[in-house]
Amino acid sequence: MTAEEALSGADETASASISDNTIDELRDQVRAAAQGYHLTPPAQAYEATDLLRMAIERQRDRTQVPVQQQELMILNGQAAALLSVAAFDLGYFQPARSLARTAAMFGETTRFTPLQAYADGTLAYIAYHTGNPTEAVTKATRALTYDGLGDVAIRRLQAIKARAHAHVGDVVSARRAIQLSTDGGQDRYDDLHDVIAGEFAFSPERLAMSTSTTALLMGDAERAEADAQRALVLLAQRPQEAQSAHVRAGAAADLAHARLLANDVDGAADALELVWAVPADQRKTGIVVRTARIARHLTRPVYHGAPLPTMLREQIEDFNRVSPPHRLAPHVGLLAIES
Repeated sequence: MTAEEALSGADETASASISDNTIDELRDQVRAAAQGYHLTPPAQAYEATDLLRMAIERQRDRTQVPVQQQELMILNGQAAALLSVAAFDLGYFQPARSLARTAAMFGETTRFTPLQAYADGTLAYIAYHTGNPTEAVTKATRALTYDGLGDVAIRRLQAIKARAHAHVGDVVSARRAIQLSTDGGQDRYDDLHDVIAGEFAFSPERLAMSTSTTALLMGDAERAEADAQRALVLLAQRPQEAQSAHVRAGAAADLAHARLLANDVDGAADALELVWAVPADQRKTGIVVRTARIARHLTRPVYHGAPLPTMLREQIEDFNRVSPPHRLAPHVGLLAIES
């Protein structure tokens, strides 16, 4: 290559680039989408994030600068990860799985292991929600082997792994994973779970809610009630705008279920008051699944003919009937979970 050709090639590369300010703006928009996810109905979040993903993709087509391509691929993967969460919350399990795989691919391609781990964790909980808990254990275990993960990422993956173990009836492993998820950590951080945070984070109240659900699967009503109450207390300590309606309703539903296991129907009814307050467009898959399990519990012969259990069961049916997973999704897997 002559010096003239080299200079010409450099000019072409320089012209095939975008402003770093453009990337900074897209990065800020991804962060805003992640941090505002808990306040946004999942259908609305999906539409907005998909537009953002397309904007990122358009900028990728405009640059040939490797470092810019790298950054835009990471942003694209983060947008895909958020889209996967929104699709799952809407009850679209197969698209959620495909989008999580896309996010994992971008994480692998860019060697951005926190994104790869987050996506594998999402694939794990999609797996156990669709009747494949052994696959969920495998994916969560693999994700925990990646380098460069912060304490929050590890805590999330251990919580997912605990739930997967509980689904297969491995109580010993579930309890071990719960213990690891609640350890203090080693002051490790990463650029996804800690810096962008928001939906990529895993707050203490979310961990407590997850642990409560796992305890219910293991039949430990006392632990489930304690962790559900702790989740509600931790959430109440946050500013109003930082409180997740989904976490509140999920913890309240788990609290109600735990009280039912202790034959406290009145206490369960009190806990469910927090669930009824969730607007229809924010009734995500996790809430639908939890309340459906309560409704199934209330069909036991001991409750036949009792006014309060009958009323609660009917309220749950009405509550879920207008939720996005029932109104919008094809119900693939959802009905199997509820039955």
